[in-house]
Amino acid sequence: MMPGRQINVPLGFGLAGLILMLGVPSMRPVSADDNIKQPNVAGSFYPGDAAGLSKAVETFLAQAGQLKTSGAIGVIISPHAGYVYSGGVAAYGFRAAAGQAIKTVVVLSPSHYFPFRGVAIWPDGAFRTPLGDVKVDEELAGRLLSQDKRFHADRAVFEQEHGVETQLPFIQKVFPGAMIVPVIFGQPDLSVAEAFGQALAVAAIHRQDVLVDVSSDQSHFHVDQEARTIDRRGLDAIEAMDVEKFWNGHVSGQMEVDAFHAITAAMIYAQQSGYTSAKVLKYATSADATGDRSRVVGYASVAFTHPADGASAAPAVKEESAGIAPLTAAQKERLLAIARSTLDEFVRTGRVPGVTEADPRLQQEEGAFVTLTRNGQLRGCIGNIIGQGPLYRTVHDMAIAAASEDPRFQPVKPEELKDISVEVSVLSKPRVASGADAIVMGRHGVIVSRGYQRGVFLPQVATETGWSKEMFLSELCSQKAGLPRDCWQDPTTKLEIFTAEVFGEHETGK
Repeated sequence: MMPGRQINVPLGFGLAGLILMLGVPSMRPVSADDNIKQPNVAGSFYPGDAAGLSKAVETFLAQAGQLKTSGAIGVIISPHAGYVYSGGVAAYGFRAAAGQAIKTVVVLSPSHYFPFRGVAIWPDGAFRTPLGDVKVDEELAGRLLSQDKRFHADRAVFEQEHGVETQLPFIQKVFPGAMIVPVIFGQPDLSVAEAFGQALAVAAIHRQDVLVDVSSDQSHFHVDQEARTIDRRGLDAIEAMDVEKFWNGHVSGQMEVDAFHAITAAMIYAQQSGYTSAKVLKYATSADATGDRSRVVGYASVAFTHPADGASAAPAVKEESAGIAPLTAAQKERLLAIARSTLDEFVRTGRVPGVTEADPRLQQEEGAFVTLTRNGQLRGCIGNIIGQGPLYRTVHDMAIAAASEDPRFQPVKPEELKDISVEVSVLSKPRVASGADAIVMGRHGVIVSRGYQRGVFLPQVATETGWSKEMFLSELCSQKAGLPRDCWQDPTTKLEIFTAEVFGEHETGK
C-alpha cells in the first residue's frame, strides 16, 4: 500500500454548474441536540411527496431489470445527482443487491459544501425523507468513531449535503427497515482513506448484513466523448481493484471521480472483506437524459462482489503478508485438530504427543498463539510472536504452553477439557509503526517495548473489550509491559504492529 499523503482538491469541483442543473438545496440548520436530519433536496433532486417519490424509485428499479452478479454484493457505487439525470443509473446497483438480507447500509459521501479534515459520522437518531425516517445504526457508528481520532461526530457537516440523502429513498424501497451509518469524507487524504477502509472492515468483520454504498458522480462538465474517456480510466482502475492506480490517477488529474477518496476507502474495505470482484453495471452521462452533449456529468453504478469461486481476498496491506498465502479452510481445520489432540493428550496423560505434517504451507515459519477459553472465559493464552520453526509445530507447542505455562492460571485439569474451546492466531511478521495513528483497532495486534520491558496484545483484544485506542494502548503499556500507562505517547517507546488470521473451534461448530 502506498505511503499516506494528503492532496488538496477543490471541494465539489464544478459545483456552480451542478447547482444550476439540479437546483439549490435548502439550508435548514441542524442544531447540536437535533438528531433527526431533515431532508435538504426533497422536491428538487427527487419528488417531495411520498407517492411521487415511491413511484419514481419503483420505476427506476423496474427499468433496471433483474441483474445477476457472481456473488454476494458488499459494496456499490451510486450517483447522487437529481433523479431525472442519474436515478436510472443508481437503480442498477440497488436492484443487483436486492434480495440480500441487509440490515445496515454504510453510506459514504464526499463533502460538497463544508471544508474539513478527516471523516464526519452522524452518530445517532435518524434521517428523514418523504418515505419516512431511516434509523442510524448507533452501534456500528460508535465502533467506527472509536477507531481513529480523525473520525468524528459532526452534524454540522451534513447541513446542506445531498450525497447521503439521495441514496436513502432507494435504501428505503429496496431494504425496508434497514439502518444506515451516514459518513462524509473531508479533504482528500490517503492515510485517512486507508484508515477508514480498514476500520470499517474491522467494525463489520462478523456481519454479513452490511452493505457499503458510495455516493459518487463521475467527471463534470466536459464534452460528452471526453467525459466518457476520462470516466473509463477511473472505472477501469476500479474494476481492476487497483487502489494505487486509482488514487494516483486523481493526483495526476487523469481521473475525475468526485468521491474518489471515499471510493478508495471502500476499495480497501472490499479487499479486506473479500469483495474483490468489481463490475460496472451501468454507465451514462447527463446527455443521455438531456440530449446536450456539450457539457455533461458522468454517472456509474458499480458492484463489488465475492469472487465466483468463493475465494477470499488478499490483505490490502501487502507488506504485512510477507508473500505467504492465507490459510485455506482445510489448513485452519488441521491446525485446530493439532492443537486439540495435543491439548487432550497432554492434559490427560502428561505426555507430549508427536506430530508430523506434510502440507508445505503449514511448514512455513510463522508466529502463532493458542488461546484456551472455558465457558467463554480466558483459561490460557501463550504464543510466539516471531516464528521459531514450522507453523504446525508452533501450534503444537503453544497448545501445551497455554494449558500449563500461563502464569495467570493453574494448569488445565482433565475434567475441564469438555468445556474448553481452542482458538489459534497465526501472526504476520511485526513491523515498526510510525505512531499510534497507524494502528487500526481490531486489525492490528500491537507490541510495545522499551529496553527489556515488552508487552503484546493480539488484534482480537480490541474487539473483545470494546476499548478505545487510547485505553487499548494504555492497558498494553501498564498491564502487559509494566510501563507507565502513557508510555505509548513517548517517542522513545517502540510500537510494532502485526496482523493475525484468527480461527477457532466455535466457528466450525466443534
